[in-house]
Amino acid sequence: MTDTATSAQIPLVDYLVLDDPVHLVANECTNCGARYFDRRNACAGCFATDFQKVGVATTGEVASFTIVSMAPPGVEVPFVSSIIDCDGTSVRANLLNVTPDDDHIKLGMKVRLCTYSMGTKGGVEAIGFGFEPVGN
Repeated sequence: MTDTATSAQIPLVDYLVLDDPVHLVANECTNCGARYFDRRNACAGCFATDFQKVGVATTGEVASFTIVSMAPPGVEVPFVSSIIDCDGTSVRANLLNVTPDDDHIKLGMKVRLCTYSMGTKGGVEAIGFGFEPVGN
């Protein structure tokens, strides 16, 4: 059963910021500029240990995608898993609000960050993110 009254929203992941405007933040190596969404003790590129939080572009281009047609029970298929190039930062996310077929998705397609409700429980709404085609 899902609660309908929402008193708070929480992002599903720490790097999704629900401020206005909604955006993603990455941990950037202060030595080489490599970006990571997870916490790191050292940079995988140069082994430096200092990082700073940086905003990630909210628009980008589809760099890679696959149409997923088999998933565990309860996961609706087909869906589109993708890698989005956000001005040099690679973001792994699902494509949303697009027909999941090769006629509607192309490499280089322009997309923008979007959010969606993953459900509400106890008055708290979990918010997830993906990307959708620009112009939708």
